[in-house]
Amino acid sequence: MAFTVIIPARFESSRLPGKPLMEIEGKPMIEWTWLQAKQSGADRVIVATESRDVQHVCEGFGAEVCLTADHHQSGTERIAEVVEIAGIQGDEIIVNVQGDEPMLPPELIHQVAEGLVAHPEISMATLCEPIEDVETVFDPNAVKVSRDVANRAINFSRAPLPWSRDTFAQTVKTLPENLGYKRHIGLYAYRAGFVKQYVSWPECALEQVEKLEQLRVLWHGEKILVLDALCDAGVGVDTEADLQRVRQLMQGYREV
Repeated sequence: MAFTVIIPARFESSRLPGKPLMEIEGKPMIEWTWLQAKQSGADRVIVATESRDVQHVCEGFGAEVCLTADHHQSGTERIAEVVEIAGIQGDEIIVNVQGDEPMLPPELIHQVAEGLVAHPEISMATLCEPIEDVETVFDPNAVKVSRDVANRAINFSRAPLPWSRDTFAQTVKTLPENLGYKRHIGLYAYRAGFVKQYVSWPECALEQVEKLEQLRVLWHGEKILVLDALCDAGVGVDTEADLQRVRQLMQGYREV
């Protein structure tokens, strides 16, 4: 199975500017993410960034880098430019690994690519994991996903999804017993041709409100396969608190 990993690494992050170069255990965050991707079985790993500083650092540790425009509104839009620049063919599989996932297991990168290969009728694949605590259900930084009987996405939201009418009418301190909540893992696989189609669509209202780019796909009637992750996805970095938690978890960590 052949696939390419592209790692969007935007320096001017709205919530945590300069995030790709923030240090964790003596390395910039983007290097840890790249190291994980290199172990996934990918044929090629490309860092996509609008920042020459990020480009310089990544080339320093041996990464292939594609310098992109600075106007992109999502990682997928940045990936579409890389597909064009690198001449990636339409049927090739691309895995979008966010640059702020320094702990993402290589197994999950391989899993999402393999899932797309196994479902040629699906345009896009991603992963999810169980939510075990009510605090995460109500955390807007944790994206929730609901699925149909074939593990295709019904909806994604930062709000509690679904809203348990009976349970939450009594208390919001416990989870309903008859439903397992799922947290979306921001890891995507798609064919390069679909990426080009995606960026030709205008943003939809749901995407603009929730700030979730995958909602554009559902809005236009395409299916997203959502598989249960084979293992824990680790901790991504969206906020300063996330960064401190990752630094603590990775204390003493060295790559194999």
